[in-house]
Amino acid sequence: MPEERHVKLFRIGRKQAVHIPAEFELPGNEVIMRRDGDRLVIEPLRKRDLIALLKRMTPLEEPFPEIDNPVA
Repeated sequence: MPEERHVKLFRIGRKQAVHIPAEFELPGNEVIMRRDGDRLVIEPLRKRDLIALLKRMTPLEEPFPEIDNPVA
């Protein structure tokens, strides 16, 4: 896989865009974009798994209500 390639920028209305060559395609349909000095970094948006989501959640402070007819 090539590490770099010369590509051209173009405009779509007021937005600047770049075609991403096939050898640089990213998975999915969303990315994270950020500046790093004079560089523009584009990274795939990683899907978070359920365990990671649960680890970030804070416990509920209120107690759960009693259930009148629990399922056996």
